Amino acid sequence: MGTNTTNLLLTDMPVFVRVVENGSFTAAARQMGMTPSALSRQVKRLEETLNTQLLERTTRNLRLTEVGAQIFERSQSILDVSNEILVLAELAHDVPKGTVRVSAPKALGKQVIHPLIPEFLERYPEVNIQLVISDQKLDVVADKLDLMIHITNKPVEGLVARALTSVSQVLVATPAYLESNGLPAHPKDLSDHSCLFLGETPFDSVWEFHSADEDHTVNVTGRYSVNHTEARLDAVLNNMGIACLPDFVVADALAAGQVQKILSQWELSGAYQGRVFVQYLYSKYLPPKTRAFINFLRGHLEPDVFRNQANTANTGSLISEN
Repeated sequence: MGTNTTNLLLTDMPVFVRVVENGSFTAAARQMGMTPSALSRQVKRLEETLNTQLLERTTRNLRLTEVGAQIFERSQSILDVSNEILVLAELAHDVPKGTVRVSAPKALGKQVIHPLIPEFLERYPEVNIQLVISDQKLDVVADKLDLMIHITNKPVEGLVARALTSVSQVLVATPAYLESNGLPAHPKDLSDHSCLFLGETPFDSVWEFHSADEDHTVNVTGRYSVNHTEARLDAVLNNMGIACLPDFVVADALAAGQVQKILSQWELSGAYQGRVFVQYLYSKYLPPKTRAFINFLRGHLEPDVFRNQANTANTGSLISEN
């Protein structure tokens, strides 16, 4: 095999891999910023170079031939090795540079991760951040992520998991609302209050409480439900009722005395709480850009930082739980 043939292979193999990974020429072209016809020509050229059919094409689907599947697997390995070589070159200079693509849940991404980005970009001028904010379940490989930040007590198996902090749910209302409507002494008292909840499923209005001596479930009601944490907090601040919110969402309002915690001796169950992990594919050579961002996050998101803020906040409440 001559040098020209080898060069063609190295040029066309990445295109072939991206087409297979994306399941179509159109999707791969969108990702690579090329036209489907251009990608099709490169894959066809690869088949001619190898004198082998790699893909069976129909009007709707692409399917790997038997030999195509074998070549795809080895092509992926070659690309992985190429990426390791690039990382080794970066490590030689140990200067973080390039783009870090990272995902995070909506509320955490917007209110916790996003505010940290300006400082990181200023500290590392050769690194770009692409933040993907989504509550959808993403996949590091399929979604081309360098890092995935999520709230869970069960990290994804097969990925490296580094703990960042933790999130818990807090029940809050304004002192004005509580002065007018009374302070709940027990979770069952919430039945007599206007409660603000997510409203996406019937279970969003079912709040579960646990204490050292008792478990209690209450089906709350209220005139307003909204599937956005900032909107629910805004409704609370407008004296519209009691809401269950992540501690990082209410930390500032608690510190300013705008809201106060309710039933603080009880623990709430439910989604959007637990430990916050950053996860990524294992690599012997973690790129400096990725390592820099992980270390930056760990330096700013200490364990239980939001819980501690909520517990030490001066609520300035008008109503006492005692």
